[in-house]
Amino acid sequence: MKNADQENPYRQEIEEYILSMPNARLEYPFDEKTAVYKASNNKMFVLIADGSDPLKISLKCDPNLAELLRDKYESIVPGYHLNKKHWITILTTGQVSDDEIRDLIRHSFDLVNK
Repeated sequence: MKNADQENPYRQEIEEYILSMPNARLEYPFDEKTAVYKASNNKMFVLIADGSDPLKISLKCDPNLAELLRDKYESIVPGYHLNKKHWITILTTGQVSDDEIRDLIRHSFDLVNK
């Protein structure tokens, strides 16, 4: 499903990175505004709230790391509509670098593929 939000260059860049993970795929199982990226084992590892401003990216995260990140960054909050212990939501305000966001996406992917 393609929508106007996917025309956002940053959104496209993030999606390309997510889909570069082995066998990652995009689905819209909840609604047309929540992009869900799943690994080959059918586990979710990234959710993107299409149309959000700033863009909201939710990721699976080690609970100890999640706590450290929430303490370090105001723009990282407990996962929106997700298990708050195991998920974080990043508000892409520029506070968290693009490289760190990519590292956290990889971390999320690795967690669901253990």
